[in-house]
Amino acid sequence: MLSGLMNFLRACFRPRADRHVHSGSDASGRQDGLLWYKDSGQHFSGEFSMAVVQANNLLEDQSQLESGSLSSNDSGPYGTFVGIYDGHGGPETSRFINDHLFQHLKRFTAEHQSMSVEVIKKAFQATEDGFLSVVSRQWPTRPQIAAVGSCCLVGIICGGTLYVANLGDSRAVLGRLVKATGEVLAIQLSAEHNASIESVRQELQSLHPDDSHIVVLKHNVWRVKGLIQISRSIGDVYLKKAEYNREPLYQKFRLREPFKRPILSADPSITVHQLLPHDQFIIFASDGLWEHLTNQDAVDLVQNHPRSGSARRLVKAALQEAAKKREMRYSDLKKIDRGVRRHFHDDITVVVVFLDSHLVSRASSVRSPNISVKGGGISLPPNFLAPCTTPTEPVAS
Repeated sequence: MLSGLMNFLRACFRPRADRHVHSGSDASGRQDGLLWYKDSGQHFSGEFSMAVVQANNLLEDQSQLESGSLSSNDSGPYGTFVGIYDGHGGPETSRFINDHLFQHLKRFTAEHQSMSVEVIKKAFQATEDGFLSVVSRQWPTRPQIAAVGSCCLVGIICGGTLYVANLGDSRAVLGRLVKATGEVLAIQLSAEHNASIESVRQELQSLHPDDSHIVVLKHNVWRVKGLIQISRSIGDVYLKKAEYNREPLYQKFRLREPFKRPILSADPSITVHQLLPHDQFIIFASDGLWEHLTNQDAVDLVQNHPRSGSARRLVKAALQEAAKKREMRYSDLKKIDRGVRRHFHDDITVVVVFLDSHLVSRASSVRSPNISVKGGGISLPPNFLAPCTTPTEPVAS
């Protein structure tokens, strides 16, 4: 059986896409086959490293790092913004967030003249409302867009304070130095919204006491209404507004009973941390990384190697684990093209932000240049599909 699978995969192998390997300047990142990376850059509070590996036919993960002014009038506050947007059902929602969330945040920061939990909540809600407007406009001609959504993880460093806001199951993990022992401990900063977590199932059951099928165990995986693993997201309008849960939406997304209140939420979990001198770095990543690495494994990998290339190193470690689980070589996994690759691992996005304490502690009023980096992927025409590709589950997170 395994040999048959490998024969099928060999038919789908392609030579290394050397035309996508860019040498020279690392300013906007480099492409190596399905891997995009920017090994090193400078942000308001230190260095950073980014990497993205594509598994889906169309890259559903989107990401960005913005450093400098966090306000639309460029008068401050200054700091760093990181966004990881893990889409499902298609790339439309994650792309929309990538284009709009930071702009909304800057607008509300300017209005309030400071960064706050309220500013972040308003930016999330404005992004959700904006995507709902897109669905409303496109529903007559593209009704399936109602079943497209995205997780949304945001980190903001401003004036020595770290804000982490999350919808879905991407994760932010802090590496904190323990002076007494010299070890660096992994501390998870984000709360996740995945039905595999008992507290999430309990929350859903308390919000929907009349619905005995609000969470369903299907093929050994807990799913909200038997459809989707996450309980909070941007988009997924078909599970938020009943008028979009009907024909011509595909039958597999339609619920038998109409619902009176939204099943999924776009209200982020937000935590606020005062950064300390022994806080070394933060790893922001989509769940594709955490499926294969523990928090401590990831922190150890960053801590025990040079800063440059940290994100790419984490992606490689996750791919090596994915290959090992399928009893194949990492070198063979790398040859499998997008689409088919999704059977082995998800799109994976990683941003590692290093914290230099003398930079973290400086006032948010200190002016710094604006830097903007967006995670990449292979840009090909939408009708250019690799041979032997198979559609993936549209709503698996």
